[in-house]
Amino acid sequence: MNAIKSIRLRNHDYSTNGYYFVTVLTNYRRPYLTKNLYKLINTAIQELNELEGVKVDYAVMMSNHIHLILILNNSPLKLGETVRRLKAKTSQKAGLKLWQPNYYEHVIRHDQALSRIRQYIVNNPHVEQIEFRDFYDSNKPNCKT
Repeated sequence: MNAIKSIRLRNHDYSTNGYYFVTVLTNYRRPYLTKNLYKLINTAIQELNELEGVKVDYAVMMSNHIHLILILNNSPLKLGETVRRLKAKTSQKAGLKLWQPNYYEHVIRHDQALSRIRQYIVNNPHVEQIEFRDFYDSNKPNCKT
């Protein structure tokens, strides 16, 4: 039986301070994020800034997914709980199951990667795959929080 490979960093505490790149897909990649739902989701994303220790650094929304850079700074919430709250709140307000059950996350480990991911989010929202080997070089310092 094949085991599912985890994309999570081994030994990383996802409740610690740091920058996280998050992608959330709509249920069955349906183009739900248009018109009224666009406004509802955008408002909910901005409201994440009201959570203790959570800041939205960058965000962009396409018709079937969103990209976020979230900063956790002494937050009582883990990354997964922050994303869960966003998904639950927006699904409840929309009155339908908006999101796929999981989400993609990536720990941003240094400033060069942070800069490139910001550029990707702002300038290339329609690209589906990211080549993370382009973001990282083992000799780069960690991202400062």
